[in-house]
Amino acid sequence: MSDVLIVGATGLIGRAVIDAFGNRGITIVARRPVEGLAPHHIARVAPPDDWPRVIAAERPAVLICCLGTTIRQAGSQAGFRAVDHDLILAAAEGARQGGTGHMIVVSSVGASAKAGNFYLRTKGETEDGLRALGFARLDLIRPGLLTGDRPGPPRLGEGLATIAAPLMDALLHGSLRRYRSIPGDKVAAAIVRLAAQGGSGVHIHENDAIRALAD
Repeated sequence: MSDVLIVGATGLIGRAVIDAFGNRGITIVARRPVEGLAPHHIARVAPPDDWPRVIAAERPAVLICCLGTTIRQAGSQAGFRAVDHDLILAAAEGARQGGTGHMIVVSSVGASAKAGNFYLRTKGETEDGLRALGFARLDLIRPGLLTGDRPGPPRLGEGLATIAAPLMDALLHGSLRRYRSIPGDKVAAAIVRLAAQGGSGVHIHENDAIRALAD
């Protein structure tokens, strides 16, 4: 039985989570080989359609999901939903079949199944689907703009937003603080802290709560 299993290990948060675990052994499920893994990490390479079976066989105690794409990367709204909704739920269902009781998933600030925005509505519908699977503990991580060195080619829009982030953050106070930007390594540190926590229920973590966990 695996202790911790990660899907979505090749993005900004996924790579930071791997680094944040340090010498602790973890299992990674990915569609292609993941570069730079330490010898004590276990990699399972499989097409996404096989992920539920692979994850169920690993029987992880904790499933960490850092999967996420953009509509531009996916090529369409349908392509985006296939990753940020369908694949996440499929991975979660595999984990539940394997007896996993704790899942941590990176979502987004403003996620709501009732949102008018397609991106936020999809994120909210994914959260609702995860709630329905009956994990003993479900941690929903809702960061704002993520900052840090992203793998792959730069994204113009995100680059401009990152440059403007310090000014925008200074203008966001009170209930709007949750929309402030946050470094990817802070989110990763919070995830590692949560992976070691027991308890039950559904827990939502936004900007200030994520930073408190990370410090």
